[in-house]
Amino acid sequence: MTAVLSRPPSDRRAGSARLGALLVAPTVLVLAVVVAYPTVQAVWQSLYGARGIDPESGFVDDTEPFVGLDNYAVLFTSAGDRFWNALANTVFLTGTSVALEIVLGVGMALIMHQALRGRGLVRAGILIPWAIPTAIVALLWRWIFNADGLANAILPGQVLWTSEGLHAKLAVVFADVWKTAPFVGLLVLAGLQVIPKEVDEAARVDGAGSWRRLRSITLPLVKPALLVAVLFRVLDALRMFDMPYVLIGARKESVETLSMLAHDEASNVRFGPGAAYAVILFVFVFLVAFAFVKLLGADVVGDAGKGVRSRKTRRAKVIA
Repeated sequence: MTAVLSRPPSDRRAGSARLGALLVAPTVLVLAVVVAYPTVQAVWQSLYGARGIDPESGFVDDTEPFVGLDNYAVLFTSAGDRFWNALANTVFLTGTSVALEIVLGVGMALIMHQALRGRGLVRAGILIPWAIPTAIVALLWRWIFNADGLANAILPGQVLWTSEGLHAKLAVVFADVWKTAPFVGLLVLAGLQVIPKEVDEAARVDGAGSWRRLRSITLPLVKPALLVAVLFRVLDALRMFDMPYVLIGARKESVETLSMLAHDEASNVRFGPGAAYAVILFVFVFLVAFAFVKLLGADVVGDAGKGVRSRKTRRAKVIA
């Protein structure tokens, strides 16, 4: 009798499914308009080449020729050196900036979480860089990294930060970390505030030091929020455009990213190759996000699944 009552009616499940579909429908429609259609259009555009001179007539052809996968094939030949350089720059800037942002963000979150006098003012001051638009931040750091700017006034020697070279990469990393580390700190702070105070107090009573409590208690408990912060920042950094574009400039080999490369191709009326670069970037970001969720989110899903299965097993034993 208990087993029969514990089963939800089929009509109730159908009603819940219809209600869920109605609630999700507006979001699906918006995503189809702003994500699916532009993606399909970009894939279709990438199959066409740039306008040029018709070899038969000798006149300029106003139509874009269909070239199939030639725009993608160029990426794997010697003509694709610029693409591989942009890909390497994108990976370097993403990995370096996100790693530094995680370290600084966790430190900011720990400071903001302390019961300090004027804590609200400290939090507001830390979050101000994140609220400033990226283009404005790039202009501010461009003034700092000028030949006669603050950076050269403080550091020994004279460095042309906004020219080519490793120092241009470092300038982009410094500016990006300064702006977005508070975002990581904000997400980690949200995770810190849900940790029960009794856990930390119990560790203090047991004689655990600050470093031991941070490594064994705080970081494991704040891991879900930290993983979300890392995922958001990685996906955002892989699409980096405005920071190096405004801070260093366009067509700079040392800092040109995939987004800048696609923009440069489209700006020069080579929409087909530009769309191909954009599609490659989309696939790359998608694969990184998929791998991130699969590798780092597998334990969370597995633990949740084990918990559900164990509850079902206990319920079946009780019913029996």
